Amino acid sequence: MTIRILLADDEPLLRMAFTMVLEAQPDMEVVGEAGDGVEAVQLARRFRPDVVLMDVRMPGTDGIEATGRIVRQCRQTRVLILTTFDLDEYAFAGLRAGASGFLLKNALPEELLAAIRNVAAGDAAVSPRITRRLLENFAHQLPTGGVPASDERLGRLTPREREVLIEVARGLSNTEIAAGLHLAEATVKTHLGRILLKLELRDRVQAVVFAYEARLIRPA
Repeated sequence: MTIRILLADDEPLLRMAFTMVLEAQPDMEVVGEAGDGVEAVQLARRFRPDVVLMDVRMPGTDGIEATGRIVRQCRQTRVLILTTFDLDEYAFAGLRAGASGFLLKNALPEELLAAIRNVAAGDAAVSPRITRRLLENFAHQLPTGGVPASDERLGRLTPREREVLIEVARGLSNTEIAAGLHLAEATVKTHLGRILLKLELRDRVQAVVFAYEARLIRPA
């Protein structure tokens, strides 16, 4: 399967460099390039790419706002945030806006390609532990009230699913969760799939964000 990619960055030379790397891959195709957030949203709606490589610092509509719009309007499209620092406020805001992960701009080509393939496959492009560390670093920006009591999504979870969600938010892998809860790893994967479906979330990263906002887990 060919992964269809949209590039969103206001630096033409950087877009060209990314294009050269991506187009050299037999399973990747660059379907469009955007120089700002507004154009990124327009092209995402037009081409429905599998993955958007999204810079956050762009003139006008920035990458964070564009990410939120794309996630809402293009349900099958996943966004990979390009950031300068691994724990900056842009990566945090991008994850809360619905991005499936973030990647440093100076990442090695093989890291970029692996991240794109992971995101396209429905996985996160950032480890649960990094996501947890990022959320704890910016926990003061989380809403004080958490998820409203009227939000019925938490009530959809079984006690075991809630337990698994908490362990995911703690930054544990499926293997570690299975060992801690005395479950088969396949069972943990099944629970996680049901959690994402019931909570209407896109991937594991969004599950971690939800757990923090719902106050199921608090920063250390």
